[in-house]
Amino acid sequence: MSERLENLRAIIDTGLNVLSPDELLKEMLDRIRTVLDADTAVVLLIDESGENLLAHAAHGLEEEVRQGVRVPVGVGFAGSIAAHRSPNAIDHVGPDTVFNPLLWERGLHTMIGAPMMRDENVIGVLHVGRLREQAFNGEELELLLVAAERIAGAVTAQHLTAEVAAAELLERSLLPSRFPKVPGVELAGRYAAAAPRVIGGDWYDAFTVPTGELWLVMGDVMGHGLRSAVVMGRVRSALRAYALLGGGPAHVLELTDRKVHHFEMGRLTTALCAVSAPPYDTFEISCAGHPAPILAVPGLDAVLVEVDSNPPLGAIPDVRRTSITVDMPLGSVLTLYTDGLVERKDASIDEGMDRARQSVSCDHPEVVCRTVMSRMVGHSTPEDDIAVLVMRHTAIPNCSDNGADPERNISTPSINGGNSG
Repeated sequence: MSERLENLRAIIDTGLNVLSPDELLKEMLDRIRTVLDADTAVVLLIDESGENLLAHAAHGLEEEVRQGVRVPVGVGFAGSIAAHRSPNAIDHVGPDTVFNPLLWERGLHTMIGAPMMRDENVIGVLHVGRLREQAFNGEELELLLVAAERIAGAVTAQHLTAEVAAAELLERSLLPSRFPKVPGVELAGRYAAAAPRVIGGDWYDAFTVPTGELWLVMGDVMGHGLRSAVVMGRVRSALRAYALLGGGPAHVLELTDRKVHHFEMGRLTTALCAVSAPPYDTFEISCAGHPAPILAVPGLDAVLVEVDSNPPLGAIPDVRRTSITVDMPLGSVLTLYTDGLVERKDASIDEGMDRARQSVSCDHPEVVCRTVMSRMVGHSTPEDDIAVLVMRHTAIPNCSDNGADPERNISTPSINGGNSG
């Protein structure tokens, strides 16, 4: 009994928590080999498709990892453990019992394995083997189950650490580090991730094309984590590429929608594109299921722009998308944002959008961003990622007549529908 307790302590030792996820996994495999008197210990993880197990870490059978061993779920020893979500043991290792030839080529005689579970989902398989003909007993199976649970936690932590680092790097590379310098235009933006800091699919973009058109883009890929961030990057790049080909925002969103349907199946993306040519006094806006932008004109209350209600990208194939045009008199401010800014559990989205509208004024975009984030977020923790992009139309240098007042053309904006993409 004392030996069994010592073995159990070796596996659940909380002192290992000070190790990094990589170091913890390595130490756990070493201890499992010792505790179970085994010659090999291998961790295989289910790939993104859910159809294969991939060798992730090993002691005594390192070539599995080096060779990138892949075992189909439901096939062979490890594949059956993953498919049936239950442990298994074999006292004969050969082509008729295992899928991976490295196991019998290594000379293993007996093996035991257990599924690695996380939130009731199988994430992988842990198996150990012996070169001698000595079967594993029930007590050793119990210890392996404990080890599989501990390693599942270590692997999850390992993946989260890597995912957050990769997502943050991706976020920094995709959000504009600086805005284009456009005469007659001032720009500012904000991005705030929900806590705990798990990057999602929210983004904003501002760029010009060779024709001189200015593109303002706001988007939100469904979900969180690295996968959503990767899809966000692909959609953003596709939209930029299609914008270079020419055509209005509705046409560009149609082309991007085809790409999403073909390559990003199952990932809904809302997006809004606002496009203007010099002197930037009108914007053509096309919306794909995204919250309406806010327009503030000097001397008037800010309003929610009445955009056409087109479905999100990836929702319905071959949608004919439309756009509307909005006047932008000098001094006007256009604010784009994602739903994280206006959605709250204790209030309706209409209330949130009205609060956001009241937060927008005809100040410098940096002031507008600061005010919006202060009033909408304040000291609270965002429940979802938030992206905000603000543009103000100013006088183009040297374009006024004999130093005339650049604010002379301020007037009530018109919002016209009916332009097709």
